[in-house]
Amino acid sequence: MNYIYPAIFYPEEDGRYSVIIPDLNDLATYGDNLADAFAMAMEACGQYLFTSLREGENIPEPTPLENVQKDDEKALVNMVCVNLGS
Repeated sequence: MNYIYPAIFYPEEDGRYSVIIPDLNDLATYGDNLADAFAMAMEACGQYLFTSLREGENIPEPTPLENVQKDDEKALVNMVCVNLGS
């Protein structure tokens, strides 16, 4: 099953990106560059969802992309897709 959640990518001064996934309790990760940050966001999101489902927790509905609030005008908001199998 595919799960899609919005993530906020914050550029850091050293070229890295910090990532927050607001719908998943502000799950945070980072990457050495934007591509790495996307990969890390997908991995962190997948681990969070897998654990939540295994423990019988409810999975939150994703916030529509246009409703995601970012607190830095340089931040990029994009959807992260995770496939947890069938």
